[in-house]
Amino acid sequence: MSVLEIVLIAFGVLVLLLFVGGLIARRRHDEQLAPDYLRHIAEADNALEQARAADRGWHREDMEAVARQALERAHPGVTFERLHLVLVDDRPGVDEDRAHFEAWDGDRVCRVVLTRSDAGWAAEAGA
Repeated sequence: MSVLEIVLIAFGVLVLLLFVGGLIARRRHDEQLAPDYLRHIAEADNALEQARAADRGWHREDMEAVARQALERAHPGVTFERLHLVLVDDRPGVDEDRAHFEAWDGDRVCRVVLTRSDAGWAAEAGA
């Protein structure tokens, strides 16, 4: 074996170890955040159900469609793997209602805030 082959093999093993280590670190990080984050999402879902029971207009499918459209406008071509409803702010009337979504693209989290009016849901600027 030449010196070049040995160096290339060592480099390949090093890259493989770094990749596997990164995957393990990412998984541990996600597992540590998961319980609190999942509880937070469950609370938001519960608030959505209560809001829907109290008045009309809290249709998750419509809200998610508006949030995805805002994400596409703000980040063209980016595929967001997950979209979670994280906050429901149901105030008296319609004009002060808010819903917050978090979208994950694998590397970052983007927050989309929806506001409601008589015309329906719309995203606030800066998704």
